[in-house]
Amino acid sequence: MPELVQSLTRVALHTVAIYLFLIVGLRFVGRRQLGQLTIIDLVVIILLGSAVETAMVAGNTTLPAGIVSAGTLLLTNRLLAVLAYRSKRIRHFVAGQKMLLVNNGHIVEENLRRSGITVDDLAIAFRARGHCDISEIRYAIMEADGTINVIPRESAPEPLQSDTVIGGVPEAALAV
Repeated sequence: MPELVQSLTRVALHTVAIYLFLIVGLRFVGRRQLGQLTIIDLVVIILLGSAVETAMVAGNTTLPAGIVSAGTLLLTNRLLAVLAYRSKRIRHFVAGQKMLLVNNGHIVEENLRRSGITVDDLAIAFRARGHCDISEIRYAIMEADGTINVIPRESAPEPLQSDTVIGGVPEAALAV
């Protein structure tokens, strides 16, 4: 019995370690929205699951090991969600922050590179919202979840002198 407990404890620890590793790894790889995944992104996600499966259960393919691993994943995910809710620092690390991609009709190249979004991806987001020309766009903002919000020139207010400006954009525009 102590051997079983030790084996299942190892499964739980491996599961937590791999979960945290994947959260950190995927956070740094990029933050495309699920609908924006390319075939390569999908293949990588599938292979990641296969690559970590055996390590997560420490080679133990029994039913109790699978249940402990699944339960540990669910509990760890819930704990991380609670911590992210309570801590702005953890929330920003796990989920990321919004990022300005277009400012007054001009692409912010550095942010485009950092986000892993191509000009074609941006053009698709514009067209999906009925805009064909970048000159029609006041701001395009990639939200923390990877969605791209487009604020056209005619609907975005001009910044007031009293507005707080973040990266050349009024804070009110980023709050949209």
